[in-house]
Amino acid sequence: MPIYVEETFKVIENLHQQGVTILLVEQNARKALTAADRGYVLETGEIVLSDQAEKLALNPRSKRPI
Repeated sequence: MPIYVEETFKVIENLHQQGVTILLVEQNARKALTAADRGYVLETGEIVLSDQAEKLALNPRSKRPI
């Protein structure tokens, strides 16, 4: 439900501003990368990409469907 997603990301952003480290596993990579400092892309349990969130969001390989 979209309203729960928005509320969850508000809480995550608030915690992030307080300096709390968060491990977020999320299928919506675009949304998750807006709240992240760093990101990792997994395919079948293997890390295939990792970078700063801004760079990873621009990487065409991170945008392709699995």
